[in-house]
Amino acid sequence: MSIKMKFSVLITLIVVTFFICHHFLSEYSMIRDMREQARRSMHDTSMHVADSFSSYENQSGTYSPENGDRSGPERIFDIVKSLNPNIKEITVFEQDSLAVSYGAYTYLDSKSDTSIIADVKNSGFALRKMQINGKNYYRSFYYSKQTSDYVISVVYDGEEIKQRIIKKRNDTFIYTGVTMVLVLIISYWLVGVMIRPLKDILWKVNEVSSARFQQPIRIKRKDEFGLLALKVNAMSQNLSIYMNKLRRAFEENRRMKEHLESFINHTSDAIHLNDLDGKIIQVNRAFELLFGYEEEEAIGLIYPTLPESHRSEMRNMLNQLLAGKALPAQETMCVTKSGELIPVSVTISPIRDADGTIRAFASISRDMRSRNKMEELLRRSEKLTTVGQLAAGVAHEIRNPLTTLRGFLQLQQESKKLALSHVALMLSELDRINLIVGEFLILAKPQATRFVTKDIRDVLQDVIALMNSEALLHNIEFRISLTEHPCLISCEENQLKQVFINLLKNAIEAMPSGGEIHIQITHKREHISIKITDEGMGIPEDMIPKIGDPFFTGKETGTGLGIMVSQRIINSHRGTMDIKSQVSVGTTIHVMLPALKETAENGILEQ
Repeated sequence: MSIKMKFSVLITLIVVTFFICHHFLSEYSMIRDMREQARRSMHDTSMHVADSFSSYENQSGTYSPENGDRSGPERIFDIVKSLNPNIKEITVFEQDSLAVSYGAYTYLDSKSDTSIIADVKNSGFALRKMQINGKNYYRSFYYSKQTSDYVISVVYDGEEIKQRIIKKRNDTFIYTGVTMVLVLIISYWLVGVMIRPLKDILWKVNEVSSARFQQPIRIKRKDEFGLLALKVNAMSQNLSIYMNKLRRAFEENRRMKEHLESFINHTSDAIHLNDLDGKIIQVNRAFELLFGYEEEEAIGLIYPTLPESHRSEMRNMLNQLLAGKALPAQETMCVTKSGELIPVSVTISPIRDADGTIRAFASISRDMRSRNKMEELLRRSEKLTTVGQLAAGVAHEIRNPLTTLRGFLQLQQESKKLALSHVALMLSELDRINLIVGEFLILAKPQATRFVTKDIRDVLQDVIALMNSEALLHNIEFRISLTEHPCLISCEENQLKQVFINLLKNAIEAMPSGGEIHIQITHKREHISIKITDEGMGIPEDMIPKIGDPFFTGKETGTGLGIMVSQRIINSHRGTMDIKSQVSVGTTIHVMLPALKETAENGILEQ
């Protein structure tokens, strides 16, 4: 049922309810008025009969019923009945004996009229309802001073009153029905006129629900419907603007999603997402190829690529991410589905929701096997290149002492005498050849390295204890400044000791007149800084870029290989070595090594 019909029916029901209430009140009032009117009519009729009967008695004298003269009253009664057909019977009772003096007394019911006749003298008029053989009748009793010895009773037919009431009621029903139909038609038309703007608004709402915002509602009224139509037009316009923005944003998001999916699925790095419980919720194609898991079997597994020995370190890393810290790429070992351990570089990043709460973690794993092989080949190639560069220098450096040895030996062979002074010189030349060959072997010979966690302060203290006696012989004192913060690094201890021995030995040799060597260790965020400063002769500025080249040295007895080997050791530890010097002031060697976080001491190296 439409709202128009509902409003029409509602208005009709309200009007009908009003008419029904009005009908009942009207009928009640009508019946009461008709009964009162009938009562007055019966009273008037009884009074006229009494007047006619009294006039008859006054004209004819005293009437005696025993004489049998009944023509006078009977004639009066017939005249009255002819004038009022509803009168069925007229009876005259004697006041004292209650005997019927005139007329008939045939309309009787179960009730007695004796008490009413006795009491009518006081009230003057009385009326009661009778029901005889299913029909309604009314009997009136009248007494006046003119008929002081008689009580006149008149019986009226009640059916006529009943018919009048029924006719009145039927007329009311017809009137109500016609009115209801008219009200329904008129209200239907009025409601249609009233809600016509609502139809336009409903049409506009349907248009908006179908994402059609172009055509506005034509506003012709200034009432509440007009204001509502104006607001709906404004809403439609705003929705049109927002929908256009949403379409553009959706299109951008779609393109971005396709771009990211293409990037994720075509990248060579294995990418997988873990929820906060460690379960995998998404992987890319590279993950399947690297670790051997299909996407369906990988989803739901808890850290399937993480060896048992690394799980505690992973929990520590995730706790740091949850605390808001950013972690750099980590080099570690992962296990494939077949159980093979492979080296990978892992970057873990948190994934946050709109409120900034971490909901998952994204892990990007890069296979390091190929890179490690390439680095090993590169190291070998560089070493071979270096060896090739050194070969000519070594041959040149060794040729001079050999020439000297040959000359002394030939001289002794010709003289057939052993000169002790010549022996000392030959031993000196042999020592020089041994020094050159030893430093050459350090660079050329492959050495197995094993990185361990050490505090750089302890390593340097061991070297200082070793070099302290030599420093005292040269009248040199070490001034040491060490930070109180732990300075843990991942290193090959013996190689670093070799570096510091070379640097301190060079500083001692640069100070023939003695002095102080300042050693300072500081912790700078992710790096450890080691500075060694001497008070020696210094190095000319044009010579500093050449330091580290094979056989380039500023010392008379040096080979230049010590600094070269030291630089390579520092580079293998992912550090840097910088040289600053001023002539006649001194030289500062600044070594920077990556610090090792305490939480990763025995696990993944955070460098």
